[in-house]
Amino acid sequence: MMHNPMAYLANQAYRGTATTVPPLKAVSMLLGGSVTFLQKSLAAQEARRFEEGHEYLLKATAILRGLSHNLDFTKGGVVAERLFQTYNSLIVASHRAFGRPRARESFRRIIAAVTELREAWEYVDTTVRAGKTAPADSARTG
Repeated sequence: MMHNPMAYLANQAYRGTATTVPPLKAVSMLLGGSVTFLQKSLAAQEARRFEEGHEYLLKATAILRGLSHNLDFTKGGVVAERLFQTYNSLIVASHRAFGRPRARESFRRIIAAVTELREAWEYVDTTVRAGKTAPADSARTG
């Protein structure tokens, strides 16, 4: 049994998702969950329910931490390293912003960044499932 119940729940979620959902779809779903928890954390903070907000923050960052720890640096190379840095930067920024006077602005930027990551993974998933390869210089459209 794990000592940290949050880590145990996150681990169970990853295992369940890994066995029922394609990997690329799972990443976008997990990032979507992180966005939802960040939004709930912000709402709870604004309602001055800081304990509840902190619990949601921990859930959101547990997802990001799980994603960062499951990167394959051998296959992913520089992209995996950059994603690792991005996930960790988002985690640190979230914890620094929590409960601060400008939490709303900070959380909105963080939520926008995680949303952009989710949309990028959704684009990759759609491209792979369609059997297409994206041009090297293509950017996400829309």
